[in-house]
Amino acid sequence: MVSAYLNDEANGQVNIITIMNRTHSEPFTCIFCCYQHGLSISPVKLDQHIDHFGFPFVTTDAFCNMEPTCNATHITISRPENLLEIQSHLYLPIRKLLTHERDFDVDFTLCISSMFGGYNNVLQFVQTVETYKLLGVEHMIIYNTSCGPDLEKVLHIYEQDGFLEIIPWPIHHFLEPSKGWNFEQHSGELHYYGQQATINDCIHRNRQRSKYVILTDADEIIMPYQHSSLQQLMTELQKNNPHVVAFIFWAHVFSQKVYEVSERFNIPQWRHVPGVNILRHIHREPLKWFVNNNSKMIVDPRKVMQASVHNVYKISGKSIWVPSGLAIVMHTTRPHRPDLGAEKLIMDNKIWEYAERLIPNVNKVMHKSGILK
Repeated sequence: MVSAYLNDEANGQVNIITIMNRTHSEPFTCIFCCYQHGLSISPVKLDQHIDHFGFPFVTTDAFCNMEPTCNATHITISRPENLLEIQSHLYLPIRKLLTHERDFDVDFTLCISSMFGGYNNVLQFVQTVETYKLLGVEHMIIYNTSCGPDLEKVLHIYEQDGFLEIIPWPIHHFLEPSKGWNFEQHSGELHYYGQQATINDCIHRNRQRSKYVILTDADEIIMPYQHSSLQQLMTELQKNNPHVVAFIFWAHVFSQKVYEVSERFNIPQWRHVPGVNILRHIHREPLKWFVNNNSKMIVDPRKVMQASVHNVYKISGKSIWVPSGLAIVMHTTRPHRPDLGAEKLIMDNKIWEYAERLIPNVNKVMHKSGILK
């Protein structure tokens, strides 16, 4: 069990986000801790998410109907044969989300769905976060399994500033997560450290507080090309597409192996900071159409019921692919098409438009965290 939510539209139905073995179909029972009324039980209706990427465990919604007089504060699910042991069960708090007639706390929340493997790409991470802040992001959530010591200092600063919410994600204590997306190539019980479960949890927990949720990884930026902010971009997209609730952006790979030739942004004080300097990597690979190109999303969290890593599946509305001329996902990473020579890459220095404000903001975070002296 990951988390439990009750929306004001749900008529007493609680949704528990879980991770279950997709080949098992045993019945489950819900147990509610009712306010001043003891316990109440009801059957569970399971709804497996479509994407499991071939792994045996998959994100699954467990729906439970609460009696009107119960007004439960906590909930758990149990196999029927274990009901006599209910006192020893782990109970989740029920998050009650009021989504009607409520102003949003923020317009944009950035969700980083999984951080693992002692991730310590500090320079790129801070550059990415500070670029997002310049684009209008006001809040960030990270599901953290493990990160490196330098990045931990940076996360502490963002947390102190009230910008970052860190959710511990010790998934490796319960299942064997894979370190890659392909079951044939990467061993494990669960896709990519349970990324799909955290994506859906982040959507749910922001339903009442954020107008939009941005779903990207720590090395990706959704970059508008005709607007100076995400607010301006989304205002135009929403105006032209009033029934759309999920906006999907093509991911473009900016190769870490190719550097800009001028050395303009080879900043001396950054040379000893762990990580990649995205200002120096301005050559992207052309998209290869008719193949499975990656994508990331901005969604209305009140209208998306089930989402995967690159797409949405259960929504109240429509989804669209945003033209690359309006915005793309800048993914600065190892080359995905190493066969391409540098002459076949596309020079794209859009990130430089933010450099004048970005550099001092990055330095400020580095100094506050003690990484720069």
